[in-house]
Amino acid sequence: MLIDFFKHKTECNHEHLRSDLDECYCPDCGALVKNKWYMVRCSCCNIKRKAISGYDIKPESKFCPNCGSSDFYVQELDDINFTDINYAVLKRVVIPQNLCAANQIWIEKDNGLLTENKLLELRK
Repeated sequence: MLIDFFKHKTECNHEHLRSDLDECYCPDCGALVKNKWYMVRCSCCNIKRKAISGYDIKPESKFCPNCGSSDFYVQELDDINFTDINYAVLKRVVIPQNLCAANQIWIEKDNGLLTENKLLELRK
């Protein structure tokens, strides 16, 4: 019974999204998702370090292989390039949308040659 509780997750992981797009809609849940790329760098020597992603972004190893420092910082990348792909981490962020359900009705009036259209919007 406890295994069934952990099996059924209500949150979507957005597994079927394309990583090359900045924003796209998830085909599984329909949410608008933004792809954000992050890179971890050493605070002392500014070298790129391999990153892992979980609750937060942190380096794969505790100490820098170049200088031995344990200090690091996380840099957000505007776009990903080929040389940074081995060091970068992808985080998917859901963009909240304010959608309201609305129906639209077009009313056409025919007065001989002159046609006048009017849009009525019905909100729920």
